[in-house]
Amino acid sequence: MLDQFLEFVARHRLCNKSDATLLAVSGGIDSTVMFYLFKEAGFKVGVAHANFQLRGAESEGDQAFVTQLCATFEVPLFVRRFDTEKYAWEKSLSIQLAARELRYVWFRELINQQGYTHIATAHHFDDSMETVLLNLARGSGIDGLAGIPVKNGLIIRPMMFASRKQVEHYADLHGIVWREDASNQTDNYQRNYIRHHVMPHLRALNPSLDVTWRKGSQKVKLESMIIQDAVDVWKGKFVREENGRLRVSKDAFAAASGNPVMLWRYIRDFGFNFEQATDILQSIPGQSGKRFYSISHLLVIDRAELIIVLRGDEWSEVLVEVLNQTYHMGHWTLSLHAGSADDLDAFRRAIAAETVAENNGFSTSNGSESWKTRERQVLLDAAKVSFPLTWRKWKNGDHFYPLGLGHRKKLSDLFVDMKLPVADKDVATVVESGGEIIWIAGLRIDDRFKITDATTNCISLNISDF
Repeated sequence: MLDQFLEFVARHRLCNKSDATLLAVSGGIDSTVMFYLFKEAGFKVGVAHANFQLRGAESEGDQAFVTQLCATFEVPLFVRRFDTEKYAWEKSLSIQLAARELRYVWFRELINQQGYTHIATAHHFDDSMETVLLNLARGSGIDGLAGIPVKNGLIIRPMMFASRKQVEHYADLHGIVWREDASNQTDNYQRNYIRHHVMPHLRALNPSLDVTWRKGSQKVKLESMIIQDAVDVWKGKFVREENGRLRVSKDAFAAASGNPVMLWRYIRDFGFNFEQATDILQSIPGQSGKRFYSISHLLVIDRAELIIVLRGDEWSEVLVEVLNQTYHMGHWTLSLHAGSADDLDAFRRAIAAETVAENNGFSTSNGSESWKTRERQVLLDAAKVSFPLTWRKWKNGDHFYPLGLGHRKKLSDLFVDMKLPVADKDVATVVESGGEIIWIAGLRIDDRFKITDATTNCISLNISDF
């Protein structure tokens, strides 16, 4: 088994003996065998043990076992205790998902802090087969049929060449002691049910199941690579990023013939599911403005594009108390600085040269405001601005005095006049002074706070994407 281990690691270029590899060791048979293989092969390793405190004395016994194992072989050990149940409740996750999230975040912290190059987990091929069946039961696409990847970034799985029986045989042959998790013998988890009741029947149907499954998995992986190449070409042709917004041309769907797969393979990275991709594709020919939400993003069907932005409906307002600082909200960054006399002089020269219209960055030489030529930095009369300022999302009913208009106007009406895309309107923010809007950030200042001939001091405000 050692030769198979070394050949597999070398073939997939998982790590070298000179690398410092961090092993995720729970104390169970799989991770303990992995520990012995790494040590027998002469690799430089450390161990990370996550105590999820879910099984009382058994969890404490696992930690004690791993501690003794590392002491015996003089291997560096890192232990983290997690309140997994509390985390699962706070994040509305299952215990298994909560444990997975906690440990992988911690593993990456250890890699960054301790100088390890990889984190090795002890998943073997039986785990991968069980994962495929779980994915099928959950309605997964083709990627879910490929099973657990051998390598995913800094995470490597050097035991994927082995079956569960091979692992057990190696442990018996070398007299390896491990900790048995009693929950593995129950059907409390879906994976255990598949392991105990489904896999035996499949092996009865096909005694060579492991061999044929490996061949099938390889085919699926190769087909997935071809599909991903097609997606990358599609993205290069139809997707562009502009000011933190992703814009997908409607031309991308002219020949889609109702097939939502290409769209789904792109937008799933933003939390959208296949059913939403189907609904979006069906809605494209209809009236623009329809919105779709994932947990993290908003997708809007605009006139000629699909626009994807981070959701802004849960952004909290920000209190801006002092100058010369940077503030954050959603994907926006707001910075404020005291302007200088040179700033004022340069600004007035620009006005005199008619290279800007007032100080809002709009080109008005043709009598119409251009959304495309707006600027994200403005100067305001410092004497008219009082701190603290409030930076928040705009809301219905907001109004102000647009620069040069001469009367009050609702922001909603202004956005219509500007033909502002719905996705941009949804993430528009305003800056207030004394309860009055002084700037629609990145769009338009209030006329009452503009620079005049009497201005002696100014404030510079700048809005940008993260």
